[in-house]
Amino acid sequence: MLTVGQKFPEFSLEAVVSTEKGKEFATITSQDHKKDGKWMVIFFWPKDFTFVCPTEIAGFNRVYPDIRDNDAVLYGASTDTAFVHLAWRKDHQDLRDLKFPMLADHGKKLSRELGILTGDEEVCLRATFIVDPQGTIQWASVNSLNVGRNIEETLRVLQALQTDELCPCNWKEGDKTLKVEGGSLVEA
Repeated sequence: MLTVGQKFPEFSLEAVVSTEKGKEFATITSQDHKKDGKWMVIFFWPKDFTFVCPTEIAGFNRVYPDIRDNDAVLYGASTDTAFVHLAWRKDHQDLRDLKFPMLADHGKKLSRELGILTGDEEVCLRATFIVDPQGTIQWASVNSLNVGRNIEETLRVLQALQTDELCPCNWKEGDKTLKVEGGSLVEA
């Protein structure tokens, strides 16, 4: 699996961006966040029409305003097609009003390059990446298929990375960071 310090792979994927007729699909590329100087938070789920996945997707939708306010774009992805994503969004109450694109990595190219495919069916692990505006992975996390991720932790890590400071254990936005002065550690 690709990890911290490595370049996030280039991609161009079809995405579901709306349920409004005629405006459902768009192409999203890895260059989109870079051209605006934004960070990227991208998370992968195993399959549409499952049980743990919509809880995570809805959870990310709830923190979307915070991610956006921290100069980041948010993308969700799986290896299902954009048509399956759209059908799921229309079918599942918690997914109808998503504020972020659902990427369709149906060819599994991006998931394979990231090293997050598992099992004979090659479904995605529950992987999350935070990528800086230069395209470098700054945080990577992966969960087993049966355990949902902690979305608040993703937001916390994004905020900590953006301080460009030393952040102690359990640091939260607004907490003091650490600085080294004269060889000694002090709170900033």
